[in-house]
Amino acid sequence: MRKLQLHWQILIGMLLGIVFGFIMTYPDWGRDFVADWINPFGTIFVRLLKLIAIPLILASLIKGISDLKDISRFRDIGVRTIIIYICTTVIAITIGLLLVNALKPGEGISQDTIDKLTATYAADAGVTSKIEEASRQKESGPLQFLVDMVPDNAIFAMSFNSLMLQVIFFAIFFGISMLLIGEKDAKPLKNFFDSLNEVVLKMVDLIMLTAPYAVFALLAGVVVSSSDPELLLALLKYAGVVVLGLLLMIVFYSIAVSTFTRYNPLTFLSKISPAQLLAFSTSSSAATLPVTMERVEEHIGVDKEVSSFVLPVGATINMDGTSLYQGVAAVFIAQALGFPLDFSGQLTIVLTALLASIGSAAVPGAGMVMLVIVLESIGFPPDKLAIGLALIFAVDRPLDMCRTVVNVTGDATVSMMVAKSVGKLGKPKVKNWDDHWEEVK
Repeated sequence: MRKLQLHWQILIGMLLGIVFGFIMTYPDWGRDFVADWINPFGTIFVRLLKLIAIPLILASLIKGISDLKDISRFRDIGVRTIIIYICTTVIAITIGLLLVNALKPGEGISQDTIDKLTATYAADAGVTSKIEEASRQKESGPLQFLVDMVPDNAIFAMSFNSLMLQVIFFAIFFGISMLLIGEKDAKPLKNFFDSLNEVVLKMVDLIMLTAPYAVFALLAGVVVSSSDPELLLALLKYAGVVVLGLLLMIVFYSIAVSTFTRYNPLTFLSKISPAQLLAFSTSSSAATLPVTMERVEEHIGVDKEVSSFVLPVGATINMDGTSLYQGVAAVFIAQALGFPLDFSGQLTIVLTALLASIGSAAVPGAGMVMLVIVLESIGFPPDKLAIGLALIFAVDRPLDMCRTVVNVTGDATVSMMVAKSVGKLGKPKVKNWDDHWEEVK
């Protein structure tokens, strides 16, 4: 009997998790049962993925740079990556603004709904913490993001997934220094990082064996902790505009893959679907990064020299889905609360959302912090920020799950485009967890 492919196993786990979660909302003990006996397995899975994210970035990026024969190739990869990421982010924000201006979801929100959402969420700890964090980020200088990229303690930086840019900086600096000491002196270190990279990738394979069960736990937890169904229904038009925009971004990526790499877009989506499904379940680009790298390298054929730089950088600065959501959310809040927003204000949204996406943490909820920064940039009244966030807070988690899928898909798309442009898109070489099982069992 043919073994069911991984993405189908994960999809079945997700659907069963959703159904189980709905069933558990009926008995009084259901929510506590899921929280105590189901959620922990999903939490362990996410922790395992985050556990190997930093070692994988460190090993793969240093290996990729140390394998270079011409250091100018790395410069070419870096410049093309940043340019393409900026272009896709601008396209995402533009799509979001076009849709929200055409469909005007904010004009359909009644005052009763606004009052109810405000009463429910305006004083919520999640809303207030996002406003406080945004204020801290806004007070920093214009070049603070450059300062934040350079660690003063490499070991400390490797202790926090939120400091991924610092780890990338250290790995690039380390790899270039290895190149400059010559192949003979660098060989012992190169062999170490080559071996470390293989070990971490094998860890990805082993962790993915539990993925179908983990997404069952994650989705069950999301469903039982969901908000008031009536409030969710009231925000259905707004959520629909965001989801439509995200679907259009997937179509855009498919066209880009087909046009620039001559790769079948349906095959591309099929190959990265396990990463997309995990992105949906975890709402975290950082947690999904090890799986994204494994799928792009082994199943699509992007050379490690490219993927080891493009994907970690993308998980940190490429937030296409989140940027699109910010454009829609900012205009939706303005429409619902009667705040005037002209063309220059919407242009400000594009620029601010683009800048805010750089260095934004690749973790659940980071988009809300970025949204506060965007709203403040267009002169939105500070006393109404909590009300504005309250309007969209009820559906933020499911939309966060959807936009993370687009973030991850964008990273994979750009890695293919860059790889094709530098001649590093080859044939895939799939590795399985049990390739050497016969040797050790």
